[in-house]
Amino acid sequence: MTTRLTTSLLSTCSLALLSFGALAGETVTYDVDGEAFEGYFAPANGESHGSVLIIHDWDGLTDYEVQRADMLAEMGYDAFALDLYGQGNRPVDTNARKAETARLYEDRERMSTLTFAGLAKARERGAHNTVVMGYCFGGAVVLELARSGKIDGIRGYATFHGGLATPEGQSYSSDTAPILIAHGGADSSITMSDVAALSEELEAAGVTYEIQVYSGAPHAFTVFGEDRYQERADQQSWAAFSDFLETYL
Repeated sequence: MTTRLTTSLLSTCSLALLSFGALAGETVTYDVDGEAFEGYFAPANGESHGSVLIIHDWDGLTDYEVQRADMLAEMGYDAFALDLYGQGNRPVDTNARKAETARLYEDRERMSTLTFAGLAKARERGAHNTVVMGYCFGGAVVLELARSGKIDGIRGYATFHGGLATPEGQSYSSDTAPILIAHGGADSSITMSDVAALSEELEAAGVTYEIQVYSGAPHAFTVFGEDRYQERADQQSWAAFSDFLETYL
């Protein structure tokens, strides 16, 4: 196991000690078609190995994505957490969160525009070669991006307990960058049938992929401080992601 991977595991174990008083990066305000958005950029600690674009869960860009960005920066990657909802729009209750995700699912052109805007902003600040990662809703957006075709400089995609279904009319092409899927075996929201269906789809398309399933892990098993957080699955999936970054960046 390499030094960079060991560093990532230590970062995971000590994450609970992080606070906003010790952030590695900065908030970044940017404009998309006249709308203001606010992301977070954490530069690599030392020489950059590449960049990681982080796509947030259904509650918008929060402390969680900021912490993950800081962890990646400590590992030697430029990390940018984009904003798909708009500056100051961080829904708190379930209905508001459902409304925000529905807005993007129903307007996939907007979803694509905002994702590419985040990618462009990430590359303004960090390295061009990029791995795109996302959590839950963000994981579904990651796969949406993967299905859009070969994108210059994107070396891989990673989704953690994310939505896996492919919308009607979309598909994967054989030149899609490698994909890592981290999934909880006890996830009742996204089932093992969904995992199997995606595997068959990726096989048929000739896409390089890896699926990691963690026994007993529920949906959202990586989210620190939540009842569904499972340390074992979180650390194992982060180690798999660290290997993925080392392989493709």
